Amino acid sequence: MKLLHWIGRILDFPFRWSAIGLITLYRYTLSAFMGRTCRHAPSCSEFTLLAIKQHGFWPGGWMGAARIYRCRPGGTDGFDPVPDNLPKKAKWYAPWRFGRWK
Repeated sequence: MKLLHWIGRILDFPFRWSAIGLITLYRYTLSAFMGRTCRHAPSCSEFTLLAIKQHGFWPGGWMGAARIYRCRPGGTDGFDPVPDNLPKKAKWYAPWRFGRWK
């Protein structure tokens, strides 16, 4: 089991840091032109960045996608931190279960 864990971490590494680089690039370029008006705290880009750093590219990316989906007209607002643990029902082959879509 430990071997599978390490293989997963090795495969996750380039995707994780590529996503972190792209999010950072967005935050310092395009975000400044679009205006910083996120309805949540932390912002959607900060949430996705923290989720990817904490949980890895695949689950963190899906958490971030769900958060961006909720940040629409009629969606949620307010304080919404990254969860400490992954949902128990979430599996790699059912990625939509990583995020809260409602």
